[in-house]
Amino acid sequence: MKRNRVRAAIRRHFEAGGFVEVETSALQVSPGNEAHLHGIAARLESIDGRAAELFLHTSPEFACKKLLAAGETRIFTLAPVYRNRERGPLHHPEFTMLEWYRTGETYQVLMDDCGALLALAAEATGAAAFTWRGRTADPFAVPERLTVAEAFARHAGIDLMATLPGGEPDTARLRDQVLGLGLRIAPDDSWSDLFSRVLSDRIEPRLGRGRATILTDYPACEAALARRKASDPRVSERFELYVCGIELANAFGELTDPQEQRRRFEAEMAEKERVYGRSYPIDEDFIAAVGEMPAASGAALGFDRLAMLAAGAERIDQVIWAPVADPFG
Repeated sequence: MKRNRVRAAIRRHFEAGGFVEVETSALQVSPGNEAHLHGIAARLESIDGRAAELFLHTSPEFACKKLLAAGETRIFTLAPVYRNRERGPLHHPEFTMLEWYRTGETYQVLMDDCGALLALAAEATGAAAFTWRGRTADPFAVPERLTVAEAFARHAGIDLMATLPGGEPDTARLRDQVLGLGLRIAPDDSWSDLFSRVLSDRIEPRLGRGRATILTDYPACEAALARRKASDPRVSERFELYVCGIELANAFGELTDPQEQRRRFEAEMAEKERVYGRSYPIDEDFIAAVGEMPAASGAALGFDRLAMLAAGAERIDQVIWAPVADPFG
C-alpha cells in the first residue's frame, strides 16, 4: 500500500509540473545496446507463419526519445521493464522504471528533480528517514554533489583523470593504481572492468549516507547515451543518485549526434560479443530519432528501490505485488 501511495504522489507531482504521462511498448527491435545489459527475447509470429525475434525492453528510453523527436516536450512514464541475469535484494527480472524527460533544460535540473522525489516518497509514506542494512539517509536533506573523480580520490585513493590522458582510457595506468587495493584483477580486464570493480567495491557502499549523493561527471567512455561536457570533454553530462549505498537513478544530458550514437553502440556491442559471445541489433529508428531530438535531459529511476526505501523494506520483492517465481530455485 505504501508503494501505491508513492506511485500516486509521483503522478500528481509530474502532472502538476506540466508533464504528460506516456505508455511505451514493451516489445522493441533492440533491448538496448549496453555491453552488460541483458535482454529477454520474444518470438513474434505472423498469421501466415513467419517469425521474427523482438525483445522486451530493458528501459523505455528508446521509445521516449522517439516521442521527443516527434514533438513531446515534457514526458514521464512508469514502465514495467525486463532484464535477464538480474535477481537479488535489489534486482528482479521484471521491475518498474520511472523515466522523465525535459526538452530545452539541462541535466542539473534533473538533480533538483531527484531531491524532490526523495522527499515526496518520504512524505507519502510518513518516513522520517530511509534506512537499509544499517545505513541511514535523510530524504529531506539537499543531496551532496560529488564528481566521480572526487569519489575515486576520496574512497579509493585513485587519481582517475590521470588514467584518461586526452580523454582516452589507459588500462595500464588504472591497473597500476588498482593493484594496491587488494581487489581481484583478471589479465584481460579492460579499463571499464577495472573502473566498475572499484566503483562497486570501494565507492558505492559509501555513497548516500546521512543524505543522498549525486555522483556526477562520469568519464565519457562510461556514458553511452550522454553528451560530453563542454567544459571538459573527458567527462560526460551523466549523474547517478545514491541513497544508503543503493543506486536509485541514472540521468543524462542527452546525446543528439546520430553518428556518435551509432559509433558508441557499435563499440558496446563489440564488447558484448567479446565478453558474452552475442550482441543485439541496433534500432535504426532510434538512431534516426537521435538526429531529430531537440536538446534534452532525461532520467531513469528504479521505482521499486525507491518504494523499498520509503516503506522500510529490505528487498524489492517485498514491495512488488506479485514477484516473478524463480524457476532456478
